[in-house]
Amino acid sequence: MKILHILNDGPTKLSDQIINVQSKDNEVKLIDLSKKPVSYENIVDEIFSSDKVISW
Repeated sequence: MKILHILNDGPTKLSDQIINVQSKDNEVKLIDLSKKPVSYENIVDEIFSSDKVISW
């Protein structure tokens, strides 16, 4: 399963733990909106290519 995590305010202890557990059995991708400017077109593409999207 392809899981996308979108971090609005950067990583937290809980988000890191969940991402770590999910990455063992799934393809996990991470977009951190607090780090650098991100192309909204890229975000939309990633959302539609993922099976599950989690926004923090």
